[in-house]
Amino acid sequence: MGNFKELLPKINTFVFDIDGVLSDGSILVTENGGQLRTMSTRDGVAITMALKKGYNMAIISGGNDQSVIHRLKYLGIQDIFIGVKDKIAVLNAYFADKGVAAENVLYMGDDIPDYHAMLACGVKTCPKNAVIEIKNIADYISDKDGGQGCVRDIIEQVMRCNGDWFKP
Repeated sequence: MGNFKELLPKINTFVFDIDGVLSDGSILVTENGGQLRTMSTRDGVAITMALKKGYNMAIISGGNDQSVIHRLKYLGIQDIFIGVKDKIAVLNAYFADKGVAAENVLYMGDDIPDYHAMLACGVKTCPKNAVIEIKNIADYISDKDGGQGCVRDIIEQVMRCNGDWFKP
């Protein structure tokens, strides 16, 4: 890993996985088959701040649980793709739809299904507890685990670098 902070000024788009990034990767299954996840409220604050400053944000997940959509929409995220089998195809369609260049995109993933999508983006990041294959290609490994502030960590770094972070 070189100095990844040199890559941050050009970032205008964030792409995040859900399980293992926005959540800790654990799923509590209820007796009626529902699935429960926990997400960091601090990640949520950073997401909302980035959206208000005009950053693009997309969620691309192989999981297909509809319950997480409510939380993501509450935060203001509109581009939510779940049940995705081919993350590269969805990512490329998103780039075309938004007119975004890959070099301006920061992707945070944690596991093998994120591997190729991460390689297609300008900045590749992951939580501290990502699998080794993802850590090996990451430009930056957060000191926070998935669901425990890794999203806040990277959004804050990009926004601070661009002078967009909170000013009291």
